Amino acid sequence: MDKKYNIVLTIAGSDSSGGAGIQADIKTCCALGVYAMSVITAVTAQNSHGVRSVEALSSDIVKEQLKAVLDDITPNAVKIGMIPNADIAEIIGETIKEYELKNVVIDPVLKSTSGHDFSSNETQEVVKSLLCPLSTLVTPNLPEGELLFGLSHSNVMSYFDEKEKYPFNILLKGGHGNNSDTVTDMLLMNKNHEPICITHQKLSTSNTHGTGCTLSSAIASFLAMGYGIETSVNKAIEWLKCALAKGAEYSFGSGYGPVNHIFKQIEQWKLK
Repeated sequence: MDKKYNIVLTIAGSDSSGGAGIQADIKTCCALGVYAMSVITAVTAQNSHGVRSVEALSSDIVKEQLKAVLDDITPNAVKIGMIPNADIAEIIGETIKEYELKNVVIDPVLKSTSGHDFSSNETQEVVKSLLCPLSTLVTPNLPEGELLFGLSHSNVMSYFDEKEKYPFNILLKGGHGNNSDTVTDMLLMNKNHEPICITHQKLSTSNTHGTGCTLSSAIASFLAMGYGIETSVNKAIEWLKCALAKGAEYSFGSGYGPVNHIFKQIEQWKLK
């Protein structure tokens, strides 16, 4: 038995509608040929219209999930999504250090697509001060980038001027920008002196539920395969563009539908 899986551990909340959170992460990893392990931090009751309620798991069971997995299996990459409270954030940070986890991608989920708050100010402070410095890449959208780091498209150069403040790489996602035709994502890396701009056409679709979760888990998947940060980001964005385009073809619920994580598998089986 010489073969080994490329493994991603996703640490996130559960989405009962299947479009975001742990479910989106696992679908993304599987679609990209990567083995997904999971640690659930919270359970949500939601559908295509939004989140009805959230219940955080106890910090003890989150810790036990992490230890059970990591005492036995070492992931090639880690994706961190919704963190419901500061206690769980601290446990995750301690675990990253204890097990010396690599290729850590943090998607700082502060709100759902429908506007439901997922994170307190206390939790955000722990994420900024403890988790982000342990990460390989943090993937905030524009509102998250502004709230957490004071970053926007117009002042990204402050990232390069304050390296001690940002000892980690950031992908500032531009999907919430005002331009209706294009999206510009900015990859801010410590080794560079200016942002790497990735501009692409904005798709006209309401099926965008889980986009952030999907992108961050795709980046983690490519990192798990051995690609570098910039290549992983570019490959993940291209794959997500396809998943969004293919998802736009489907009707799902009567609100925000999901991206189509399994478009390649659907096309493959249609040919048989």
